[in-house]
Amino acid sequence: MSPSYLRPRETAMIQTGLEWFLEELPDYIVGKRVGLLSNQASTDGGLKHGRVRIQQRLGKGLTCLFSPQHGFFSEKQDNMVESGHGTDPVTGLPLFSLYGESRRPGKEMFDLLDVLLIDLVDVGTRVYTFLYTMAYCLEAAATWDKRVVVLDRPNPLGGKRIEGNILQADCTSFVGLYPLPMRHGLTFGELARYINEEFHIGAELQVVPMQGWRRSMLFRDTNLPWVFPSPNMPSPETALVYPGQVIWEGTNVSEGRGTTLPFELVGAPFWEHEPILEHLAGISLPGCFFRPLVFEPTSGKWAGCPCSGFQIHVTEPDAYLPYRTSLALLQANLRLYPEVFHYKDPPYEYEYERLPLDLILGSVKVRKQLEEQTAILEIEREWQEELTAFAGEREKYFLYPE
Repeated sequence: MSPSYLRPRETAMIQTGLEWFLEELPDYIVGKRVGLLSNQASTDGGLKHGRVRIQQRLGKGLTCLFSPQHGFFSEKQDNMVESGHGTDPVTGLPLFSLYGESRRPGKEMFDLLDVLLIDLVDVGTRVYTFLYTMAYCLEAAATWDKRVVVLDRPNPLGGKRIEGNILQADCTSFVGLYPLPMRHGLTFGELARYINEEFHIGAELQVVPMQGWRRSMLFRDTNLPWVFPSPNMPSPETALVYPGQVIWEGTNVSEGRGTTLPFELVGAPFWEHEPILEHLAGISLPGCFFRPLVFEPTSGKWAGCPCSGFQIHVTEPDAYLPYRTSLALLQANLRLYPEVFHYKDPPYEYEYERLPLDLILGSVKVRKQLEEQTAILEIEREWQEELTAFAGEREKYFLYPE
């Protein structure tokens, strides 16, 4: 029998918020000037881009476009690589970058619209910046009396499991503005509802929900095509490991950028397979397998240098705990390689003083506990009360059944 991760879990007919919006055009769109925040991953089920479909439906009613980090075509590889404003060659519309000279939309941009549509592919992780671009747009909409409409899409990690510590106030940044866990289990539309209400933004907000999606579904269950939302998110399998593997961005360990398997590969020239596996052997890390290998990044950290490391194979997605798994691997580095392993220095996502790893983890305390070799399960126990509280709060914003 083949492993469970290779067997189809469910069959589904999912209609995204984009498709439902186009099929049932809301009255509040008619006669309005409409802007669209999206990128190249914002397609329908037939891979036709949303801006094309929306322009066909609205004509001159679609007045401008906006793009998040990495550029409209996800062409910018690394963090803090900005994209500029321009003109979209397909629609002829002005295209405003929200990851360039500013990460917030300006009044002159919002003067071109009455309604902002947001159609972005999210990956269910606190540090993925599309979430905060959306939040800044909600704030701008509240300030300038505009309507925001989120066209909802699946959370590729599903909508049931949450994991990780809650972001602490001293670690807020563009990779963490709100007290969310690393894996939040909300769709983008649910996130918009949660943020707009819980943090008193007060924007006029509508969410166009999906049809047919359930909280138990991972992305492979949806039968939708995967289009990479950022240059190092090539597959749904990348998204599964990302809530843990993103922590390596704050260290001198390669997270696999510059390879064909970013975030699934991890390693460094100073790593040794057996000592690391021995360290991990006493920790419960369900749903995955560490396959030893050597890889050589073509760019980024350790470019051109052979790195000993692992490919993380997710064998049981429902059981897999990405954050616990990567924290355990990080703790192994702190114990085994104290002379050569080190944290990345600032800047990171426009923060020039605080330690990048603290911003990613969302907690100075968690980083110090890892350094002190506090048992991973003991660290987890300390954040369970806050995590349970978040689990209860988020249910008020659910749009989909189990």
